Amino acid sequence: MATGRHQVTYDEGDQYDGEWNKDGQRHGWGSLAFADGTKYVGKFDMGLFSGGLLSFADGSRYEGDFAAGKYHGYGIYTRADGMKFEGQFSDGKANGFGLMTFVDGTHGTPRNEGQFEGSAIINRCPAKDAVRRAQQAAHMIRTQISAQSQ
Repeated sequence: MATGRHQVTYDEGDQYDGEWNKDGQRHGWGSLAFADGTKYVGKFDMGLFSGGLLSFADGSRYEGDFAAGKYHGYGIYTRADGMKFEGQFSDGKANGFGLMTFVDGTHGTPRNEGQFEGSAIINRCPAKDAVRRAQQAAHMIRTQISAQSQ
């Protein structure tokens, strides 16, 4: 496939609309809608997600940084019920500093803020910098999505 912007519908029903590199990989800005209702909008690097919004058919979503196609860096994961984690991710999981917010808007008692490994908090401590950086990453993605759709 030639470089530039192209639309492709795959045999399984997934659809990609975006930029391609000379090696025939999704690379640059694009959107990938999966047949199961999952959708990714954002940047691709050598065929893999590298920063964007991944929304699932059940209503859950992740906004933020990716590396090698997985949540990695700073971002916000919001479950379908509204519970969310804002902070650091590694290898597709919450891993590092962050803040858990429950459906009712509270953070729990004691406060679920600190260092996480997956869904477990291993050290309660302030994580304001990680939360701020996660919010900035998510805001940047939303701004880029808005600019690309105009």
